[in-house]
Amino acid sequence: MRKIAVGLVSAVAGGTMLMTGGGAVAATKAPTVEILDVSPNPVVVRGNTETVANFKVGASSDVEKVELSVEPASSDLRTMRAKEVKPLENWRFSVPFTSHDPEGKWRAIAVAFNKDGKRVAHDTSYFYVDVRKGWSKADTRLSFDASPSKVRKGKSVYFSGRLQYERSDDWRNARNEKVHIYFRASGSSAWKWIDSDRTDRWGKFYAKERAYKSGSYKAVFKGDRKLDDATSRSDYVRVYGWHR
Repeated sequence: MRKIAVGLVSAVAGGTMLMTGGGAVAATKAPTVEILDVSPNPVVVRGNTETVANFKVGASSDVEKVELSVEPASSDLRTMRAKEVKPLENWRFSVPFTSHDPEGKWRAIAVAFNKDGKRVAHDTSYFYVDVRKGWSKADTRLSFDASPSKVRKGKSVYFSGRLQYERSDDWRNARNEKVHIYFRASGSSAWKWIDSDRTDRWGKFYAKERAYKSGSYKAVFKGDRKLDDATSRSDYVRVYGWHR
């Protein structure tokens, strides 16, 4: 009697396997999607600033499109307006958070679609939002220059620089703030105060000092209730003696 091979389809390991009279000939894996990273985690929001969280998603080659949504994990808070999600390249997304967002556990949900627009996979990951509504000091920075870089002993070294603080992703001049100048002689480990000056409306400060030893100078701002402290890079000045 002639045998007739009959093809059967069997579901295996999340995909499908084609069975024939000669055995298995092919296997098809189901599409996959996975949230690989949430950074930073926790998402820390300080004062009135905005913190952007970045999400990295991985997907199998048969996935045509990925959508991401974020929401508080608590069911009591899910009636809030959905967070804005900005798609980036290579299945990356960014989401801004502010002090108006609820603190606590959040969930991110990635949904994958095939070329026909059909939802084929999804993944969920959790992260934490830490909202700190108290006053946060602004970041500061100090530029500094000591010149000339080589000076005769007893002559003056001139110092100049600028103090700035950050606000809304922009650096602004800090006026009427006291900046101190310190000196460390070559071969010494100790910094000694030599002069101070207050910044003008452009955040600039100036000072001068007679030079008797080679060494390094730096500017230091000690901060206040609104601005964080800052220290400039050091600037080296070589002092040489008189020649007869």
